[in-house]
Amino acid sequence: MAWSNSKIFMAFIEDVFENTTAMDLNSDTFKAALYDNDITPSQTAASASTAFNAGQWATAGNEVADGAEWATGGVALSSVTSGFSSNVYTFDAADTVSTGSSATLANVYGCLVYDDTITTPVADQGVCYNYFGGANSVTDGTFTIAWSASGIFAITA
Repeated sequence: MAWSNSKIFMAFIEDVFENTTAMDLNSDTFKAALYDNDITPSQTAASASTAFNAGQWATAGNEVADGAEWATGGVALSSVTSGFSSNVYTFDAADTVSTGSSATLANVYGCLVYDDTITTPVADQGVCYNYFGGANSVTDGTFTIAWSASGIFAITA
């Protein structure tokens, strides 16, 4: 089926609410790994199946990377914010940019945002996946994920 939308993993919400994971959205290191259109993200996948380099999020064949410019494993999010205002919880970060200006990436359809700090219940557990609306590419340039003005994700209470 392939990409069609952006979603928060239900396993992430359940693991945080049930204290199965000690994820700290204010201080952990989060990364965005890029993927092609050969996967079908699932919001209801189990924790282990949301992790970076597991299941369909495996690096072999699905991840799109470019050496040092957008390395395997993704680029760390910077200026991460987490807060609650007007009955809306928002997780956000500065736009995520390739680490150099000579990236060559093709067929990028979306990304996996995952916690690179935690190890329980699984290492590199996925938080959400974000669809870019179609194929995106850059040749010898800068690749940027421009996060929504509403944040990487938002939950309305």
